Amino acid sequence: MIYTKDISKAYNGTTVLKIDELNIPKGQSFGLVGNNGAGKTTYFSLLLDLIKPTTGSISNGEIIVDQSEDWKPYTSSFIDESFLIGYLTPEEYFYFIGDLRGQNKADIDALTSKFEDFFNGEIIGKKKYLRDLSKGNQKKAGIVAALIGNPEVIILDEPFANLDPTTQIRLKQILKDLAEKQGVTVLISSHDLMHVTDVCERIVVLEKGEIIKDLETNPATLKELEAHFAGNLEPVQEEE
Repeated sequence: MIYTKDISKAYNGTTVLKIDELNIPKGQSFGLVGNNGAGKTTYFSLLLDLIKPTTGSISNGEIIVDQSEDWKPYTSSFIDESFLIGYLTPEEYFYFIGDLRGQNKADIDALTSKFEDFFNGEIIGKKKYLRDLSKGNQKKAGIVAALIGNPEVIILDEPFANLDPTTQIRLKQILKDLAEKQGVTVLISSHDLMHVTDVCERIVVLEKGEIIKDLETNPATLKELEAHFAGNLEPVQEEE
């Protein structure tokens, strides 16, 4: 579904991402993890044609993303609150996105009604602009907006950040259902190793812009990831 070949991105001569090859099949729940500056957001930005590659290409459904926009109708994403339109209410924003994706108001109302628990009574009917919502509630609105129009590919950058524990648990189930029951290709990045191993069947570790691990998730994956990142720490000297 998504094929990356010889992709790199450099700024002022400094390479921040370099991936020789990465293939993400249709319907896979895929997690990208790494420390700050590892290249996660850069990769997603290239995948969404928000920035141009220095070399190489990324294909989405055999369409090279920076050469055609034909991948956009079946692809959705939420990277951060800049994707929102702050002077709209959540309802207005959902209807706007629905209109872009060929959905009418009844379609949108039917979809958002399925997420009442996820919204926790804080999104719909509050007569608040998106810009006035908390970071967590902005994220809830952005994630649900990304589900409008039955996309085949959904890309979420740090979806668990700023969410309370109950909402994180609900979101994990939503993401699992998308991949397992609906065959959606789900790509997420996260600093939270536990959440990403709960949700994703495959996890790639980026370090300094390069892939250093490509793991099929199993019961030992979380410990393997924790051991990897703990290995980057300086040992603590015990007092005598």
